[in-house]
Amino acid sequence: MFSGSLVALITPMLDSGELDFQALERLIDLHLKAGSDGLVILGSTGEGSALAWDERVAFVRYTLNKVDKRIPVIVGVGTSSTQMTIEQAQKMADLGVDGLLVICPYYNKPTQEGIYQHFALLNEQVNCPVILYNHPGRTGSDMEPEMVARLAVLPNIVGIKEAKVDAERFKALQALAGDSFELYSGNDDTCLDLFQHGASGVISVVANIIPEQMQVLSAAALKGDWEQAQNLLTEYLPLMQAMNIESNPIPVKWAVAKLNQQEKGIRLPLTLLTPAGQIKLEKCLANFGLVAKENVHVKIA
Repeated sequence: MFSGSLVALITPMLDSGELDFQALERLIDLHLKAGSDGLVILGSTGEGSALAWDERVAFVRYTLNKVDKRIPVIVGVGTSSTQMTIEQAQKMADLGVDGLLVICPYYNKPTQEGIYQHFALLNEQVNCPVILYNHPGRTGSDMEPEMVARLAVLPNIVGIKEAKVDAERFKALQALAGDSFELYSGNDDTCLDLFQHGASGVISVVANIIPEQMQVLSAAALKGDWEQAQNLLTEYLPLMQAMNIESNPIPVKWAVAKLNQQEKGIRLPLTLLTPAGQIKLEKCLANFGLVAKENVHVKIA
């Protein structure tokens, strides 16, 4: 249903923390021009959990209007409450999004049966394509392949974004879920591992910075051109790894602001990239020719 390089889009903000819709317009134009295959907004990278509900609705409306059906727009939703998750999902479906990326319920650490019933009820009550999002490091719960296979037969559950790097898990998901259930990599640096197990795409953080390259890498992988895909992954691996020098989306948000000359607003409890992190990341950007080497210096604000 969705495939290729799906950008886990940052949410641009002014230094005051307010949403920056002018910057959002520029970013959408950038990704449309670059050939990105879709936008995933208000997920972990998009700071969705830090935004008020009215801000999320305004952000989605603006994005849908600007994109105007040219590429899919998938919206991140999900809480530790099943009913609140359903309410969020229904509102976004009513706005006309193309799909929903729904995080596994966090903090309360449900059993596998609890996770199944959570998503089964969502499937029943919201008529919109749902991509499950498994990220045990953020949620404290793991969606095991056998349980995912139970969900995969439900009509609105179309795939899973898998952030846990485990080759055996990839094989199990591919074998249990079937060909109609889509796999999406949640990690740039290991995305080829999942592509080689039949993934349809990568929900990419680094595509905020190098959208053309990630689109080409994904297209090569989907065609089975593993040499080209591996060459690109090897070339840009240091940049992908630099996105993890501090908690996502701190580094990528700072980098996007730096490259696009926009303000660096971010919401607490996340903070601006530290001075030490800025030095490392700016050097990395310079090594890839994204900023001029002679202009590399530290800017704290």
